Amino acid sequence: MKKLALGIVAAAGIASAASAQAQEGFTGDVKLACEAILCLSTGQRPSQCTPSLKRYFSISYRRFSDTLKGRTSFLQLCPAANQDAKMQALVNDIANGAGRCDAASLNLALASWNSEGSSGSSGSSGSIGDGAPSYCTAYSANAYTNGVAARYVGTPERNGFWVDPADYEKALLDYNMRIVQEDQQPRFGESSPGG
Repeated sequence: MKKLALGIVAAAGIASAASAQAQEGFTGDVKLACEAILCLSTGQRPSQCTPSLKRYFSISYRRFSDTLKGRTSFLQLCPAANQDAKMQALVNDIANGAGRCDAASLNLALASWNSEGSSGSSGSSGSIGDGAPSYCTAYSANAYTNGVAARYVGTPERNGFWVDPADYEKALLDYNMRIVQEDQQPRFGESSPGG
């Protein structure tokens, strides 16, 4: 686990004091809380993160606001969580954003449907909004996080969608190829070129 902590700390840019505290031989929930902070600060989560993330995401209450409070309290068990204002902000941003700012969550939360198709035709159409919620913006913009939040590909008008950071380049290429193909297709009621 020491290799994991060092690798994640280096990738996430977390202060060396947090790294030293995470490796001082903590046990139980204190150890899991420190590991969860490290693991949730980067988009690359090796299998060694599984126990701490399982513990973190198992904190769930009937009211979501209580879930957020419980997860924040859990992360605050790590001594590094309270070392300064930046670490306190990190804990808050993680509690509010982790598990809510991945592509699957954003595509579901930001989907909207209308009963009229484009140009007033009958049918239904939908789109996925491209504006990240403020808690995702804070989570991804935190100085101690790296590659944690999903990125948007395309535009809502052309069926854009959110993807996880590791998949962004391929998804953007696929999206752009699809748009080129769609733009080359004749539209309903238009004649094809040369015909």
